[in-house]
Amino acid sequence: MTAIRATNLTKSYGRTVAVSDLSFDVEPGRVTGFLGPNGAGKSTTMRMILGLDRPSGGSVLVDGRPYAQLRRPLCKIGALLDARAVHGGRSARNHLLAIAQSNGIAAGRVDEVLDLVGLREVAGRRIGGFSLGMSQRLGIAAALIGDPEILLFDEPVNGLDPDGILWIRTLMRKLAAEGRAVFVSSHLMSEMAQTADHLVVIGKGRLIADTSVDEFIGRSSQGYIRVRSPRLAEVADLVKVGELHPDHLRVTGVTALEIGTMTARAGLPLEELTFVQPSLEAAYMELTKDSLEYSS
Repeated sequence: MTAIRATNLTKSYGRTVAVSDLSFDVEPGRVTGFLGPNGAGKSTTMRMILGLDRPSGGSVLVDGRPYAQLRRPLCKIGALLDARAVHGGRSARNHLLAIAQSNGIAAGRVDEVLDLVGLREVAGRRIGGFSLGMSQRLGIAAALIGDPEILLFDEPVNGLDPDGILWIRTLMRKLAAEGRAVFVSSHLMSEMAQTADHLVVIGKGRLIADTSVDEFIGRSSQGYIRVRSPRLAEVADLVKVGELHPDHLRVTGVTALEIGTMTARAGLPLEELTFVQPSLEAAYMELTKDSLEYSS
């Protein structure tokens, strides 16, 4: 069954439309990246998934039901929205214990998730003294405490050092490999390129793309074929659609096979004929440029 299904989801605050007629699915067994510029409606959408905001129109289901109808929600979907939204006077262990007890989860699970996120040694410390990175790890522990089938993370790498970023990336890939659905928002395109299998991209509350990472990048116009040859100027004259650089030719609008065929017939030697794929960041910037709330 589809883990999360949004259908014509809409949310308005007075005259401001935060999310407009948004439909997408989050499937088990993969990491789905949720991307969009600031103000695109990502956090609002996540809050509606979790029943924290009521849609103005449309619907969103978690495993076929509205979140409010889940009997033990933390055992179905775990979420990290705001790592700092905790009682600073509690210890990490007591914070997790309170969450566990609210959903009938065994107390022994608390130490399991503390070990999993690397916080066992500071379990007795008050959360108010935690760094942002430690708070993020605690938030991830809270999301995992019910051993849920679905995980929802909003900017989970905020405040993490390089080791922590590698850890959460590996964790998300592992969770997806176990058959869980992982839905994660991020502004770090380099991380999404290494983590996500699928992308849901929105801008100004509307859907821009719902596709695999490779297909999303393929939609960018920034890909090109790099050609090197000891007779580069002659190749450029032959191809006619290239941008000539001192040591190579950049060609768009013609396939590598067509270039190879043309140069072979003309007797022009080639040293390189390579398709250069744009980065996820480049494709994202191109495809969301008209959806920016703030631009400079």
